[in-house]
Amino acid sequence: MKQTLITLCAILFLSGALRASQSATSDTTPDSGSVALLTCYPGHEVYELEGHTALRIIMPDGTDMTVNWGLFDFNSPNFLYRFVKGETDYRMGAAPTAQFLNQYAREGRRVDQTPLHLSPQERDRLVWLIDSTFRIGSPVYRYNYVLDNCATRPVDYLSDAIGSPIQLTDTTALASRAGNTFRADMTAFHSHYPWYQFGIDLALGSLIDRPLSPGQHGFAPVSLALMLDGSLRPDPSDPSRLIPLAGRRTELLPDGGGGPAGPTPWYLTPLAVCTLFALLTIALSARDMRRHAISRWFDTIYFSIMGIAGLLLTFLIFISVHYATSPNWLFLWLNPFCFIGAILIWIKKCRKVVILYQIINFAAIVALCAAVICGAQVLNLAFIPLLVADAARAVVYLRSAKWHSATI
Repeated sequence: MKQTLITLCAILFLSGALRASQSATSDTTPDSGSVALLTCYPGHEVYELEGHTALRIIMPDGTDMTVNWGLFDFNSPNFLYRFVKGETDYRMGAAPTAQFLNQYAREGRRVDQTPLHLSPQERDRLVWLIDSTFRIGSPVYRYNYVLDNCATRPVDYLSDAIGSPIQLTDTTALASRAGNTFRADMTAFHSHYPWYQFGIDLALGSLIDRPLSPGQHGFAPVSLALMLDGSLRPDPSDPSRLIPLAGRRTELLPDGGGGPAGPTPWYLTPLAVCTLFALLTIALSARDMRRHAISRWFDTIYFSIMGIAGLLLTFLIFISVHYATSPNWLFLWLNPFCFIGAILIWIKKCRKVVILYQIINFAAIVALCAAVICGAQVLNLAFIPLLVADAARAVVYLRSAKWHSATI
């Protein structure tokens, strides 16, 4: 209901703004005060860690509206299932700028404004494009985390209004990061949320490890704001000449303490927890080999967890329409066959099947490591001790083939 009211409000305000602008006196001088990009800095929630982008449009009659492409409804039917499947429908909405800013003021999040050099005609076309989307198009779109989101949509609308693609400029701040991929950018923004990044690195495969063009870094709103500095566009009065697209960025709202949480203690990070687990698994495996016995209770829990992760990857790879869930080289290691190591170890007649599975499992671990070394996919560092732990359990089963007294 709230989103419906916002949409209706947007239609009324934008229609009025368009009529007012059409009756205004034309001016060929680029107008840097009528359209601005608003950059909302990261917040506490995981879906706020890259920030948010919106377009502020001020018309000659004083109408001051902000349009954004980041509305979604947690309470919509089957939201969680559709989100996991990749059917993430977001909505474009509009509201008075004062109302938009009040929300971020309450959350204590910083908001910057970057004025954009658009002529009145380009501003009118931008308003017309937005108004047409509300009236005859659809404000709902299929959200894509890195390719089609609240930051890429405004750039697309601006490019259409100007009549040529916006050339975003890579910056020193972005170039100084550890990598040049979607995964590297995500890791930089999620540095205080390592378990969230752990989940992303589990779910998303090799497509997010491809090198990015300079403009693709702009999928993150905070990066987009930096990349507007120095960006160029054709001069409306002389298309053969390039002029700056953006003016000087200013702070509309100060940081009120609503940013991301503090760093996760090192001993609670995925790498620390998984390393401790690997050490315990190696110690248990060494004891099993000394005793010529198998800790079946441990393997049932361990391989069941791996099997559940394998079911999740199976869903993401073969059913989900999310970008970059396939191919995922982790599927060599985490797949539903892991349940063989959890269930069949309790059935004596299946002893050879279990050993065969562990042979294949060990080979799969080696193949995954080879693929990572060759650059097929970047692994979260926390996966390395887990792979070592799994290999240790596989070695126990391979050695057990020679134990005449082994109990499986």
